[in-house]
Amino acid sequence: MKLTHTQAIQTALCLLALAQAGLSHADAQAGAVIAKNGTAGIAACMQCHGGNDVGNAAAGFPRLAGQNVDYLAKQLADFKAKLRTSPLMGPIASALSPTQMKDVADYYASLPGWKPAPGTPPGSALSVRGAQLAQHGNWDKGMPACFACHGVNGAGIAPHFPAIAGQGAVYIANQLKNWQTGARLTDPQGLMKAVADKLSADDISAVSAYLERPTNPAAGATP
Repeated sequence: MKLTHTQAIQTALCLLALAQAGLSHADAQAGAVIAKNGTAGIAACMQCHGGNDVGNAAAGFPRLAGQNVDYLAKQLADFKAKLRTSPLMGPIASALSPTQMKDVADYYASLPGWKPAPGTPPGSALSVRGAQLAQHGNWDKGMPACFACHGVNGAGIAPHFPAIAGQGAVYIANQLKNWQTGARLTDPQGLMKAVADKLSADDISAVSAYLERPTNPAAGATP
């Protein structure tokens, strides 16, 4: 059967979409190999970021599963460009090619993001104070709510604002301090630097504790 011009175009577009879908799947598979096994002198990502890709809260290594693909790829590029400083991640990112960065980002973005465990009790009194900062900010200091940029219940808004709900308190606190000191320089328009500079040490402890376990339904913070 001879195809019309329109049918031929539609068929070509369908084939292109299928090819792109297959490429995306292959990218995620290649990223899984790097994440689980490492490559060419690069240690496996999960050695630090934990099995099942849930991070290592006690050691301050973040959860990567379910983060936005563009955000993850950008962070690797920023480490390579020394816009984010880390004695551990800098050399790893520098050894990755742009394709490998995208592969790893594809893999982690394909995994389920954080969800609160059923029946998890509300957080500590410290996290109640953190909930106020995360949900409402502190306008006496001109500080917006975390969720104003990071999305409803801290679920993230791609590509610049990652999911922060469920991240370990140590990691969140470290990053806020990095914004304060200038160890991170990748925030759009200096936004995170401006916010972090308004946070006291007690504020950082409170919001970090809350974001690790935002499970209090009364506070409206369960993702």
